[in-house]
Amino acid sequence: MWNSGAFHRGSSLSSMGAIVLALALLLAQPARAIELLRDADVEYGLAQLASPILRAAGLSPAQVKVLVVNDGNLNAFVVSNDVIFINHGLINRATSAEMLQAVLAHEAAHIANGHITRRMTNLGNARTLAGLGLALAAVAAAAGGGDAAAGLAIGSQSAVQRAFLKHTRAEESSADQSGVRFMRAAGADPRGFLEVMELFRGQDVLSEARQDPYARSHPLSRDRLRAMEAFVAAYGTGVAPNPTAAYWFARVKGKISAHTRAPKWTLKRTGESGYKDVAFLREAVAESRQSRTKQALRAIDNAIATRPGDPFFHAAKGDILMDARQFQSAVAAYGQAVKLSPRDALLLAGYGRALLATGNVTAARTTLEQARVIDFRDGTMLRDLSVAYAKSGQNGMAALVTAERYALSGRMEDAGIHAKRASGLLATGSGPWQRAQDVLIASERAEKRKKRR
Repeated sequence: MWNSGAFHRGSSLSSMGAIVLALALLLAQPARAIELLRDADVEYGLAQLASPILRAAGLSPAQVKVLVVNDGNLNAFVVSNDVIFINHGLINRATSAEMLQAVLAHEAAHIANGHITRRMTNLGNARTLAGLGLALAAVAAAAGGGDAAAGLAIGSQSAVQRAFLKHTRAEESSADQSGVRFMRAAGADPRGFLEVMELFRGQDVLSEARQDPYARSHPLSRDRLRAMEAFVAAYGTGVAPNPTAAYWFARVKGKISAHTRAPKWTLKRTGESGYKDVAFLREAVAESRQSRTKQALRAIDNAIATRPGDPFFHAAKGDILMDARQFQSAVAAYGQAVKLSPRDALLLAGYGRALLATGNVTAARTTLEQARVIDFRDGTMLRDLSVAYAKSGQNGMAALVTAERYALSGRMEDAGIHAKRASGLLATGSGPWQRAQDVLIASERAEKRKKRR
């Protein structure tokens, strides 16, 4: 979903339910947080690109999600077995579906080959921050968090990076070879790997501070490049282009670039993708970002006419209408999107937001609760849900969801304040009360670590 002319930004990298939420809450307010760009259209398109790769790797596309990080640097990484993270900068620099699938195949190989599971176990034994919390600290540091991120770990920040984020030569070789096999089995051209490596050629001669984060965590040597060329040659290169993958790559990149590049830049290049509906979508985004609502609606209506059964075009229309404060019309647009895809959490969140804006609090609360059950990693949805609870007189639930929202954004002191309030208002022992305890305990632990530094 889009929010105020920009990507709908998530608040956390946590992804594995209550236990991982508790681990993520161990982070103590880094100066530079890792922020997600949440959009139903983009995430669906990435799923279409990733699904054949994941199946070839023996992983479930329903359980491994691809999420976009709000960062223009070139990077992709995994910190758990259920999410692949990729920077929008790397997507914008990719020139083919096969390049993007190669990145996904490599990261999927780290999961399938057990590199993440072993590393989480090793870090737990090394008396570092538990599980995902440490992983996020390492990623923040490697991405440029510097001294602020260093304080998040027990022990040396550089040791954290070496212990968790930076893959060994053996792991990289294993992931390269497995990734090529996954590509071939999925019907994707393995030469995408060589194209990705071209992006990073010469990075090894730069100082670490000047390297792209991906090059720091996935070092590229001449030996590795030669080995990759051999892998690609061994598995064959005569793979026909996949038109479905080509379309979704064009749509994902087209929408991301329209939101991360200047509108004038986008409007000069709307037709570059070669797909009329993608061109209309890019035009709609660029016009909406300039508050040219009439032109934006005309463009998105043209996209809808091209693919009337596409839920994400209807949701994009809802985004434009919300930005223009045409809330009732936005409800209709989002409602159509949800009718076409009733289990998409981000579409439900947009629909709930529009319902809340029209004053239909009961329907908004119900819809937002559905969205939260499916995917709680959406800070804007949590904000809207807390408002819906407050307007319904459910102050304990409002405080709880506010605590969770602050926790997911790393504001642990504020999270603790609201979790304590929620604990006093909710029925002791109930599910919501227990959620408040999880946040409260994590907040207290973060405060203790802060005092020890």
